[in-house]
Parts: sequence; structure tokens; C-alpha cells
Amino acid sequence: MSAIYSSLANTVVFVSGGGSGIGATLVDAFVAQRARVAFCDLDETAGLALCERYPAASRPWFARCDIRDVEAYRQTLDAAADALGPIRVLVNNAGRDDRCALQDLTPERWDDMIRTNLTHHVFAAQRVAPAMAREGGGSIINMGSISWLRGRPNLIAYTAAKAAISGISRTLARELGGDNIRVNAVLPGPVLTERQQALWFDSADAKRFVELQCLKFPVQTQHIADMVLFLASDQSAAVTGQNMIVDAGLAQVSVVG
Repeated sequence: MSAIYSSLANTVVFVSGGGSGIGATLVDAFVAQRARVAFCDLDETAGLALCERYPAASRPWFARCDIRDVEAYRQTLDAAADALGPIRVLVNNAGRDDRCALQDLTPERWDDMIRTNLTHHVFAAQRVAPAMAREGGGSIINMGSISWLRGRPNLIAYTAAKAAISGISRTLARELGGDNIRVNAVLPGPVLTERQQALWFDSADAKRFVELQCLKFPVQTQHIADMVLFLASDQSAAVTGQNMIVDAGLAQVSVVG
């Protein structure tokens, strides 16, 4: 059961990559806070199915969008604001952790992974910041990863993008702070979503992660959503430029040990 943040009621929230995994839990969490929620996803079927779970009165606004296309993404953000009102909370969640060994990396694959995992964070923030400033402020939450802290192999482009998210979040916090816009990064540990289990991890991997963590339970999508809700709410009014790690202590154990 998440806390109830009264400041989020009727607040317009936009989540990228909200059709499945962590993103879908974020959409559910903000709807439960009675926010006005918009999200995009490349998977139109998943996005529409998520919307259909809700009655019309609380149904999220959804658009299919490839966030690698910056202009298309800008238009999607504009359309969401036209439909619901100025976006006050932006969660840059969309991303993809494709594996690739160094010897197999090509310039085209590198560019695609950077566009998928980093570029849209910057240009989405650029698009929504003026309206946030006019409304008196807002919160931008960039989804990072502890993978770059752990130095995970076969993820060179992904970890480069996720490390950069920590950097751009600190820079944007400084640049936008004068307009009362807070910018933070959330760095999840391994979360065994359906996609992760289908492509990369099995039950043995999940057990190994728990053994390496300080806290001996699997990190769930709701744990990530709880941190995002806090950062979106007025209860984090003095928190900006931070990297909030939600990994049950895995990165700490990895760095120390």
C-alpha cells in the first residue's frame, strides 16, 4: 500500500514507456493518487490494454510513440498537455537494456541505444520545462540504473546512457531550479519484470541477486513506484539533483565487495 500524496491529486503526470513493466506500475500508481495521467509506449496493444482496465472517469490518456523520434515525442507531449493540461510531473521511464558484446558493437547500434535510453530524457525536459515554470514549478524524474555502478558486461551502450542520466539530472536540477523545477534520477536494481524474465533472467538469477543484496527480498516494480511518487510529490520539495538508488543494497555490496 503506497502512501497517499494529496499534492498529486489532479496533477498532470506524463510517463514514457508506460505500457508494461515498471512503466505500467508507475501509471497505476499515479492513477491511484488521483492524478491526471498520460503515457506513451511503442507497444500500442499493451498501452490500450492498460487503459481498458480503468473506467472512463479515471482512464489514462495514451498515445503510441517511438521516443527515439524526438519530434514525434515532442508532439505527443504537446497533445497530452492539450488534452489534460500543463504537465507538472514528467517521468522519463522509457528504455531498453539490449545486450551487446564490445566486439559486436556498431556505430548504428550505439546511436540507437543512446536515442532509446538517453536522448529523449533531455528533449522531453526541454519541452515541458517552460509550462512547468509558468505553473510555478514541477518535478522531472529520470529513470537510471545501477548497472553502470556495477560495471555490467555486454551493456556498454546501455551503461553509458544510464551513467549520463545521473549527470544530466544534476545539470538540469541546477539549470531549472530557479523556476522551482526539481530534477532527480531513480536508479533501480534488478527488477524481474516479464521482459527481463523472458529475455535475460531466470529464478536462479533472482535468487543470486537476493543473496548479494543487503536486504534479502526481490526488488519489485512497486518499490520503484514508491520512490517515484515521493519525488513527484510536494513531500520532496527540497530534494533535487539526487540519484535515488532503489536496489535493496545490491550496488553497495558490489562496490564494497
